[in-house]
Amino acid sequence: MVVKVFVVDDSAVVRQALAHMLAGNAEVELIGSAPNPLLAMDMMRKNPPDVLLLDIEMPGMDGLTFLRQIMSGTPIPTVICSTLSTEGSKVALEALSAGAVAVLAKPKLGLRQHLEDSRREMIQTLKTAAKSKPRLRAGGAEPVAARPAGAPRAPVLGSVHAFAMNKPVVIGSSTGGTQALELVLTSLPADAPGIAITQHMPEKFTAMYAKRLDGICAMNVREAKDGDRLERGVVLIAPGGLHMQLRKNAGQYYVHVVDGPPVNRHKPSVDVLFRSASECGGRDVLGIILTGMGDDGARGMKVLHDGGARTIAQNEETCVVFGMPKEAIKLQAVDDILPLEQVARAILQFDSRA
Repeated sequence: MVVKVFVVDDSAVVRQALAHMLAGNAEVELIGSAPNPLLAMDMMRKNPPDVLLLDIEMPGMDGLTFLRQIMSGTPIPTVICSTLSTEGSKVALEALSAGAVAVLAKPKLGLRQHLEDSRREMIQTLKTAAKSKPRLRAGGAEPVAARPAGAPRAPVLGSVHAFAMNKPVVIGSSTGGTQALELVLTSLPADAPGIAITQHMPEKFTAMYAKRLDGICAMNVREAKDGDRLERGVVLIAPGGLHMQLRKNAGQYYVHVVDGPPVNRHKPSVDVLFRSASECGGRDVLGIILTGMGDDGARGMKVLHDGGARTIAQNEETCVVFGMPKEAIKLQAVDDILPLEQVARAILQFDSRA
């Protein structure tokens, strides 16, 4: 199957560079492009694409508003191609929350060469996006309002004893994971067990993503720093561009944030987190693998499972991309396969067991 791609970007240089990059590829076809969403809507009605490659900052209607309109009507798998400046990263995170499948970096300088260098990644992302299942978002999925400064963090699902044993939870996710994690974490109480997360995400994104989650969750959410303690009520997210490992010392869990080569083409890697959790936590760990392309985390989950940890995979019906969970299931590394809406409750049930 040839993946039909439509590009919306106000830069003629970008549109030309993308057309050149996709030309001659047997698996991806550029069926059209437009400098703004208003023109794009009319063209896409006549020839619907499989994937939309969308810029964020454009005159008239911006890309984020356009994305919300699409996701509240007839969802189209959408890949954001944006400059990852501080402000650009913040808006791109909103786009992921609104339903975008992935975000690709677009530099301000050396654009043509960058696009050519990232040709393989771009084509693979577009192919994967075409197979994804974006979920209809009523009302265009406006971003969740942040909790006011100083406001209490109210429990959500039901509380567990704050001084109970800390049984760590490790979660791995990729494509579609930003939305999936938001649903899980906003459903947990303030004294839920400590959670360490590896989400495939660019370097500039993780601190802002953690800050956004911290504003809407009962638990404390932050980007992990080397030596941070993983305790009840805390969620630590692996920094983009670094690996995160779980360690245990004197009965307390900590994270070790380190540099190193990519594992399974990713840094941070889910496999790195899962393997380390098995080494230090054994049966006390709950491992969860959520939506994502590829197989990162599958072998690490097998190590967790064989070491006695409880393991859960998100089911195909609720995944944006049923890649990582599928590979873990194939390896017989999964105890339970659950819809996303049941994952938070499973965390609390695991935590309550002796």
